[in-house]
Amino acid sequence: MPKYNTVRHVPHAPEQMFALVADVERYPEFLPMCEALRVRSRREADGVTVLTADMTVGYKAIRETFTSQVTLRPAENRIDVKYLEGPFRYLENRWDFVETAKGGTEIRFFIDYEFKSRILGALMGAMFDRAFRMFAEAFEKRADQIFTVSAS
Repeated sequence: MPKYNTVRHVPHAPEQMFALVADVERYPEFLPMCEALRVRSRREADGVTVLTADMTVGYKAIRETFTSQVTLRPAENRIDVKYLEGPFRYLENRWDFVETAKGGTEIRFFIDYEFKSRILGALMGAMFDRAFRMFAEAFEKRADQIFTVSAS
């Protein structure tokens, strides 16, 4: 039910932004409320990598871990996330990294989710909504820290 969709422009190349978002093991270093991330499995075929990962998120005394399948499509500069198990009824997330005519990247971020439990939804819903809204910004800030912006 809650959905969030945003488009952000950054001065970095689509391939750089794709690589940054695809590096899921580093999420706890900079992503709001991400306390841990463990990749359970990784398989590659035909230029596509599919990860199964557990992500633990927390806020104050509340902690939840959920498992997702992350499909990395570097040829398309796209990342699809499909929910597998945890506190959600469903969760769908997509990142697209599109080169702009003036250089840089247009990042298209979409997430749609619903908690299984109405009580958990009431407790964590506003916090998750806020966190998901901060994700795109967190990745943008991380990119600014690790990539050199060339002068125009």
